[in-house]
Amino acid sequence: MKNDDVKVRATLVTKEYDLYKKKSDKIKSLFKFSHGSIPSFWALKGVSFEVKAGESIGLIGINGSGKSTLSNIISGIIPPTSGTMEINGEPSIISIGAGLKKQLTGMENIRLKALMSGMTNKEIDERIDDIIAFADLGDFINQPVKNYSSGMRSRLGFSIAVHNDPDILIIDEALSVGDDTFYQKCVDKILEFKAEGKTIFFVSHSLNQVQKLCDKTIWMHYGDIREFGSTEEIMEHYKKFIRWFKKLPKKEQKKYQKRQKGEQKSFTLEELKEQTLEDEELQKQNLSNKQLAKNLERTPLGDKMTIPTRLLLLVTVLATVFCMLVSFSGKSLTYSVIHPTDAIMRVFK
Repeated sequence: MKNDDVKVRATLVTKEYDLYKKKSDKIKSLFKFSHGSIPSFWALKGVSFEVKAGESIGLIGINGSGKSTLSNIISGIIPPTSGTMEINGEPSIISIGAGLKKQLTGMENIRLKALMSGMTNKEIDERIDDIIAFADLGDFINQPVKNYSSGMRSRLGFSIAVHNDPDILIIDEALSVGDDTFYQKCVDKILEFKAEGKTIFFVSHSLNQVQKLCDKTIWMHYGDIREFGSTEEIMEHYKKFIRWFKKLPKKEQKKYQKRQKGEQKSFTLEELKEQTLEDEELQKQNLSNKQLAKNLERTPLGDKMTIPTRLLLLVTVLATVFCMLVSFSGKSLTYSVIHPTDAIMRVFK
């Protein structure tokens, strides 16, 4: 399966999110041994594709289709729940304000993000003037990012990312804000990257931008890849779908959306397993039964907290509470361990 020409390979990638009603529910869930009562939502339902070096890929789809979730997994920001995402190169994501610390100034954010991407202080010093010039923020470069408009944050984030010289560039709606002058500057930079043979993922609702910048396009549809192919062909099909959807009565539109979202809530890995056995494209990859089984298992980082981890956390919390009570009891730790009831009762006397 190894191929040096393949930059990104996704195999049966899924992403599940728990639908907590309140923030306190998330904390409570850490101590629960069963998550059966917590509803979940599958943003991705077994996505598989290959992208080769030098290809520019558009990611399109209506809101909630899984575009941003997929781009975040490619960039390494979040882990998948199951499946594998093979990345051969250094990715960098550009989205409005992604990774920027609002309390820090633009200048401080440049150094922080560059250091986090692996650059040395010497490399940052060599490139910082170019980053500042490209962002073109004037005196605002020394102001806290919390005072920036969305367009200014996009300028700064884009400038930092492209000057990291990544192998794989992921652009998530970063060109949807800002003026025409900066937009053209960004487009020129993207085209320059394409000429250098870099791999680009471009997430956008602007079909004109995707057609201009992308060779191929992935059409995401409620957690699935509906189609993947040449941009011209996919755009024709996508526009046809949009026209069909808009012609539906409002009631039918809501009914369609409700049904699709319902399938994302009821989806299971067992269902994916059954689909995989019937998928001819996956069969062409000659994946062994062992490889398929591994891709259909939850990854440790993408899974919920394991039982041993929950037990350890619970013991740690109880030990901490006990030590706090001992400190108020006036007794030694040794005495309190031997006579815990007496030590605790002294605190409440």
